[in-house]
Amino acid sequence: MVGLPHRIIKETQRLLAETVPGIRAEQDDSSARYFHVVIAGPQGFPFEGGTFKLELFLPEEYPLAAPKVCFVTKIYHPRGAWVAEQIGRICLDILKDKWSPVLQICTVLLLISALLSAPNPDDALARM
Repeated sequence: MVGLPHRIIKETQRLLAETVPGIRAEQDDSSARYFHVVIAGPQGFPFEGGTFKLELFLPEEYPLAAPKVCFVTKIYHPRGAWVAEQIGRICLDILKDKWSPVLQICTVLLLISALLSAPNPDDALARM
């Protein structure tokens, strides 16, 4: 992790060391800014039993800019849609205009996990 900002190193260590129920993240071997994420579908909701793969990338501007996150697993969700057979966009305001440097990688993943238990058709990706 040579050359990475201290914050990214600390967040990565925390993310990999502290297990969050239903969320697993692994750092890519080729880049310390790239993560493979797996989120389990929440119990008691339509996505229960599902396993959803995502990719998370920390841009050079992070933490001043939001991480780039997309679904790899094909999913239909009002706030997350599989687009162009390659990009699974996510409609989450903190990944766009509501990003704040006080937010962390783990927070982003928890909010994406929460989307799976709270589909909101009134705030759909298609409306953006």
